[in-house]
Amino acid sequence: MENAGPADAAATEAKDQATEADAVAPEDAPQVPAEPPGPVWRFLISPRWLGWHLLMVVSFWGMGWLGDWQFHRALAGNGLSWAYTFEWPLFAVFAVVFWAKTIRDEFRIRRGEIPDPRQVAAEAERLPAGVTGSIQASSVQAGGSPDEDGDEELSAYNAYLARLNAEVKDHGRWHGLR
Repeated sequence: MENAGPADAAATEAKDQATEADAVAPEDAPQVPAEPPGPVWRFLISPRWLGWHLLMVVSFWGMGWLGDWQFHRALAGNGLSWAYTFEWPLFAVFAVVFWAKTIRDEFRIRRGEIPDPRQVAAEAERLPAGVTGSIQASSVQAGGSPDEDGDEELSAYNAYLARLNAEVKDHGRWHGLR
């Protein structure tokens, strides 16, 4: 079954925009990354992801077995095992949540909803030493257009934040955090 979700819709929309942009000016055409044909979920059946799925199933089963083992020890009179009886299933739930969020994030990367961390890291490596990439805030996040300097109080506060950021920029390096 093919995925008729946002990936296919984005490709169709990009094609329509490209034909409209070609009629106006080719250099103003939006740059849309080429997506591989097929459903978005196909990465889930790659060998790497099948290994992760297997690890998840074995880990979940193992944590369930450890919880059951601690439950039987607690019934035999070991009072400390009551805590582990509930702790191991909780660990299993945390593992499932992590696994589900990882899959969700991978879907979001492949649909283009968030940037690919591998590409961001590769871009950061290409920059000269001491230079970091900048994050552009959209006008929706900033509450207005970025060129608008009508509010002096807001401008002063932004300058203050920029100064604080510059002061603590390399602070973590002294503590081995970066």
